[in-house]
Amino acid sequence: MHYRRDTAMGVLALALAAGACNRQAAMNRSDNASAAPVTRQADRAAELQRQRDEDLAKLDARVAALERDYQQARDARPSGTAGTTATSPLRGEAKSDVHDVTEAVNNLRTTTPENWWERDQAAMKHAIDDVEEDVKRVTGVRSLPTRPKGDRVADASGQPVSTAPFTSSRDKFVADMRAQVDAMNKALDTVKAKGAQKTELDDLHARVNKLGEDLDRLKSASAEDWWDVSKGRVEDYIARVEKSVHRIPDQKK
Repeated sequence: MHYRRDTAMGVLALALAAGACNRQAAMNRSDNASAAPVTRQADRAAELQRQRDEDLAKLDARVAALERDYQQARDARPSGTAGTTATSPLRGEAKSDVHDVTEAVNNLRTTTPENWWERDQAAMKHAIDDVEEDVKRVTGVRSLPTRPKGDRVADASGQPVSTAPFTSSRDKFVADMRAQVDAMNKALDTVKAKGAQKTELDDLHARVNKLGEDLDRLKSASAEDWWDVSKGRVEDYIARVEKSVHRIPDQKK
């Protein structure tokens, strides 16, 4: 009698222990399942940051090489020696650009998903205004006609402007800047030039067309593209300054 009772109690204890183990295992599986998305998200964030650090390192290397090239070009014919008169404006512009491109990379280091759009608009607007000043100088006009900048229902191509928070701001900005770019191209089309002036005119046309290409890319960008858009603008700036610096020796011949 005592034997059967002890056996039954033993079986019951084993059953309770097994149930507790199963509940703990289930809880562990649940905890692991909940932690997995968080871990993947953290891993993804770390990978993106690593990629951004690599991008910045490459940009730093390009800027360092650019500074060396500029120094060599400047030292090849010191300021004030014969044959540098025509080069002085180009050299002064290149010096300013080399400094500004360093600042652009440093600015990229502090660019975040929260501040990138404000910075990108400011950079794009500055670039367009800078080119417009050259267009007005070459064409001889004091101001270029543009469409009124109000709340647009369509962009420059006639496509409806989105009402979503980021895309609405993006579409309106692109539409306004596109109108400015189109006005510059129309003004340049009226200019006839030969020789060196034709070269400058063609270069200016290329700069205006590049702004249009930048706007086309921006038109399809999403808020998640913030790093690629910001980095791309700095890379384009470095490439332009590299060409400017490399032209200095040619201008001395």
